[in-house]
Amino acid sequence: MRVYICDDEKLILKELEKEIRCHVPEAEILCFASGSKLLEQIENLACDILFLDIDMPEISGMDIAKALSELYKPPLLVFVTSHDELVYESLQYHPFGFIRKNYFKQEIGKVLNDCSEQLNSSKRHFHFHTAGKDAALFLAEILYFEADGNYLKVNTNKESYRFRSTVTAVENSLSHYGFVRVHKGFLVNPSAVRLIGREEIELTDGTHISLGKSFAGKARQQLLEYLR
Repeated sequence: MRVYICDDEKLILKELEKEIRCHVPEAEILCFASGSKLLEQIENLACDILFLDIDMPEISGMDIAKALSELYKPPLLVFVTSHDELVYESLQYHPFGFIRKNYFKQEIGKVLNDCSEQLNSSKRHFHFHTAGKDAALFLAEILYFEADGNYLKVNTNKESYRFRSTVTAVENSLSHYGFVRVHKGFLVNPSAVRLIGREEIELTDGTHISLGKSFAGKARQQLLEYLR
């Protein structure tokens, strides 16, 4: 596991590195004391996880997050902050999680476990049969599943595939991988959710999906827990 940490507070930088090494002794860790130093390396970024301070002078964590979004394969982004009021604004950059500086020793273990599970699941596939052929997609590629009569559509950023199944069947088969049932006809990958509204969610590709009345409460709770 390759981990980068970027924070202008040297004490926090040192303590974060120490805690990560305690939880993941084999991790390769590289530290940056400013956003500008990290930005210099952005094109050659080769990490799995980036712990990024939101509020830094000159170049903020959000500036860096915007640059990350243009990468072909950005790392899992974990914002580190002491400013709760910035969390909502930062959601537009699709962070995998958050750590509060005042509680990072209590929170970092769960975040690292969640990151590890996500990195492992990104190597896993969903297998299905479509157009007379066997096919497979990385779970991390999938945005959502959508009911289409007696069929399902599995949607990615690039393509959509149709195969015979039900939302419930796929939900059961992916129950260990965090996919969330938000509607009778929709199952979503929580990592693809950009915004969580009262009546609908917005995905990273701009798709809007209504929250079904019988699913809304549980779905919102699951998605908010994922973002934490």
